[in-house]
Amino acid sequence: MPDRSDRLLDAYDVLLLDLDGVVYLGPEPVPGAPAHLARARAAGVALAFVTNNAGRTPGQVAEQLTRLGIPAAPGDVVTSAQAAAGLLAEQLEPGSAVYLLGGAGLEEALLAVGLRPVTEPDGGAVAVVSGFGPQMPWQRVVDGAILIGAGLPWVAANTDASFPTDRGTGPGHGALVDLLTRFTGVVPTVAGKPHTPLFAETLKRFPGARALMIGDRLDTDIAGARAAGIDALLVLTGVDGPEQAAAAPPALRPDFVGPDLSVLFGSAAAARREVPPARGSTVVSAAHGTVAP
Repeated sequence: MPDRSDRLLDAYDVLLLDLDGVVYLGPEPVPGAPAHLARARAAGVALAFVTNNAGRTPGQVAEQLTRLGIPAAPGDVVTSAQAAAGLLAEQLEPGSAVYLLGGAGLEEALLAVGLRPVTEPDGGAVAVVSGFGPQMPWQRVVDGAILIGAGLPWVAANTDASFPTDRGTGPGHGALVDLLTRFTGVVPTVAGKPHTPLFAETLKRFPGARALMIGDRLDTDIAGARAAGIDALLVLTGVDGPEQAAAAPPALRPDFVGPDLSVLFGSAAAARREVPPARGSTVVSAAHGTVAP
């Protein structure tokens, strides 16, 4: 065991945790994740579950985590829908109508910040918000596109290109963003990872905290943390592995790499990546050793 003064976990007050690939894999928890997270909580570190998923409410996410053996309350969950609603609340008068291109997650988030979601084109909307909403009728998409083209501000919860289903990978909300952008010529303000509003929304709940982002994807989790000025840990239980980390450009390189969440209880020095500027990057991982470019 490392000396506690060098234990990675002890340098932080809050862990910002991506979900799929870090905490769970589909319907099952990542092996060991419930025990590792319970141990982190017992050490006094707060947990924030940070997700680009805008379709589900924080309560639904918290229920899933609790079923998987990771007790969570809605307040522990931060979604891209909440970040998008927060951006609009900063720009609009309380009670303003916002045209909703999304599902329950976005609707709840808008109501929580005092905005009024509408789904009719003549509902007095002064802005448009979009997110994952698989049950949306096509007519709502058409009407939303017309409103965006007419000049209403547009905030997108995320630009995720895909999402997993039990029948394979399906097109995510990013596909709708691409369609609307091609049609209107308008590029939305994006709230979710790798953009910074989701990180800002999360850190509002932990003012002054020392935060560590933990993710499995370089292009969203790690890039977003770097852009937000937050330390980042790549765990190798999801999408990206040591080879991708070694080849990553500076904007996508994590501060630490580990096999899974157990790395939190090991030496920070062993998990820290060194990136010699003259010859590329080197990944240091307790499980994978050193991977040279």
